Formats: sequence, C-alpha cells, structure tokens
Amino acid sequence: MLRDSVTFLPLKDLRFADTPMSGHTWFMSSMNDTFDDGEAEYLHFPSKASAGRVLCLVARDVSDGAKNSYALAWPEALPHGATLYPGLAFVSDTYYDYANLFHGLVAVAPFAAWHQRRRCVVPARWVLFHRGELRTEMGPWVHTLAETAIGRAAIEGFEGAGGGPACFEEAVVFRHSMGVMSRERAEEVIDVMRCRARAHCNVENTEGAFGNSKRFSIRITLLLRTGARSFKNESAVVAIFEAECRKVDGCSVKVERPDNLTFCDQVKLLSETDILVSPHGAQMTNMIFMNKNSSIMEFFPNGWKELAGEGQYVYQWVANWSAMRHRGSWYDPETTPCMTGNGRETQCSSYKSRQIGHDEAYFTQWAARVLRETKEYKLAAAASAANSEVQQRSTSCQCLQA
Repeated sequence: MLRDSVTFLPLKDLRFADTPMSGHTWFMSSMNDTFDDGEAEYLHFPSKASAGRVLCLVARDVSDGAKNSYALAWPEALPHGATLYPGLAFVSDTYYDYANLFHGLVAVAPFAAWHQRRRCVVPARWVLFHRGELRTEMGPWVHTLAETAIGRAAIEGFEGAGGGPACFEEAVVFRHSMGVMSRERAEEVIDVMRCRARAHCNVENTEGAFGNSKRFSIRITLLLRTGARSFKNESAVVAIFEAECRKVDGCSVKVERPDNLTFCDQVKLLSETDILVSPHGAQMTNMIFMNKNSSIMEFFPNGWKELAGEGQYVYQWVANWSAMRHRGSWYDPETTPCMTGNGRETQCSSYKSRQIGHDEAYFTQWAARVLRETKEYKLAAAASAANSEVQQRSTSCQCLQA
C-alpha cells in the first residue's frame, strides 16, 4: 500500500554536519532546491519536484534536530495516525536564530518575497526550526516585521497532531535564508517591508529630498548600545557629531538606544533619519526603514577586522540590499592585550563585545565629509523634483501577479 511505503528520514542529517548550510544542507538533505530567477532557493510541496506529494513532519524535539523527521506522502495515502493541516505552511530552518534582528530579517525575507509574488497569499501557519530543532516563537521585533510584511499567522507547536505525523496541504520551505536572492530582488522585498512597516506604524510613507519633513533637513541619529560594543566615551562621540551638525543649516542630531524603543518607535526614528551613526550590532538592521540613499556610519572594537570573518560585513550587505549608502567602517586601533594564566599574551575570546574608543580628528573629518555629501545629494534631489509640488507616495506595498 502507498501508505506503508512512506519513509521518514532525519530532519537534520548529521552526515552533512561539516557543510550544514551548503547545497541541499543538512535540513531535509534528500531534497534538491528549486531555483527561480532572482529568488532565494526553496522547496515546495506538493509540486512537480515532489511528484505531487505533500510534506509530513514528526518534529517536536526542541533540543536535537536529528530526532525530528520528515517524509513525503501522497495526499490520498497519508501515514498512519497523520493529521492533515489545511492551508499554506511557511517552513523555515535557520542556522542562527529568530531573535536577532539581522538573522530574523534574512530568515523572513524569502517568505516575504514568496508572499509578494503570489498575490499576497498569507500562510495559515509558520513552522520554525533552528538547526532542525522546533522553535515556537520569534523575537518581538522579528515577529512584528513578519506580521507587517506578510500577515498574521500562528507559529505551529503541533499540539493538535495527537502525537502522530503532521502533514501539510501546502508547504514552502526556505533553508538558506536569503540564499541566492539577487540584490535587485532583495531591494524590491525590502521596499515592501519598509512600506508596510511604515503603514502599520502610521508613519507617512514618502521618499525624496525632504522625506517626511516640510523643509530641507539633514537628520543624524546616533543609535547607541549598552554594554557590548558601546562607546567608552559616549558624550565625546555625541559632541563631535553635534559640533559638525551645527555647521550645516537644517541639521539636527538625535541620540537613542534601541533597548527603550518599540518596533514602531524604531520604524519612526529611522524613517526620520538621513545619517545613521552606530556601533556594529543588530540594532543597525533598522536601516531598512530609512529612505533610500540614506547614509550609514559603522564602528567596531579592536579585533573585528582580524578575527570576525564575514560577520563584520553584514550591515554593508543590508545597506546594499536596501539601497542605502554605507559610508565606511571605523575599527578601533586601541586594545588591551589579553593574557593567559602564565602571563603570555593571547587572542581575546571576548573581542566582539569590547567597548569602542574614539578618534576626535578622524571622526570630525568623517562626519564633515558625510554631512557635505548628504547635503549635496539632497539639494540635487530637491532640484530635480522642483517642478512637482507634491512628493509621490510609494506604491511598493503592492504585490506582484502570480
């Protein structure tokens, strides 16, 4: 019988532990991805690639993905004891997490793209995995981003499956985050995310030289951190940017900490920001809410350039995807050597969390240059729009036809 031929395999295949994110990955490793032009690679059930079979999971383990399992089954011959979940399921596996803003963005973005190009279809449920382990929540910022970009959907915990397999009427799986999504497609997706987040937060959705302001302005936001990667002397850093800002008509400075801000607070703040000044960290993901061509200035403690690998470039990627201008990174040259127990110098395991110093002369010149270039850009943009009395509202909240 077809029902008896259904074979469950480990959801996380430890044979591919050395290449968990490459190729078919270690998540549902027997399945090959489907590639559409410009989109992130994905799996879709039922489909021609699955021979019309649906996805079934036995996946309640939250600490060992190898104990969870998956199988494909024909809709008319589901496994014994299976529950069929109606509607569309968005199934995600991430190597990282759903709490960090950056990791959450890249996990949600391919689903937002799928939603946008399929007439804004909203899933019935999310099924979340971290390295094959079931997860039943997202961080608040990530959850709100997903709801504003896609729509409200339950996060599945399989309480209603009665202990048996859970099969899905339809499921789309992304296991590479944004994967091979093109830069142009990423920009389109983030355009919609920005538009919908602003609408959700009642922030006027306009682009242009003046943004939401009635007059020419250059708005600097210092988005500061507490603890890891905070500035050693915040007041000195703030004073440098305030001093340079005073030299430019229409310039203003805000100093904020994301710890004290709701999702909508962050959307509003960054929608009203032309230059974002911030230490490297997840809070920088909020740049996606800025108007296009806004500027980013990023700061690192000592050790990142030498030891951090590609992680130090992620906000350059976000700036590129969202059509912002990453104006450079400053790496603190000063450090305190780490010592072993026998007094020998060694690499610090905590270098990523160190505080950041400042260089008054360099920061002053850098701030002046970015302010000058921002002023030139905004004045040129204003001149090109001089014949239009009303700025055009963005229509990027719209979905594409399937």
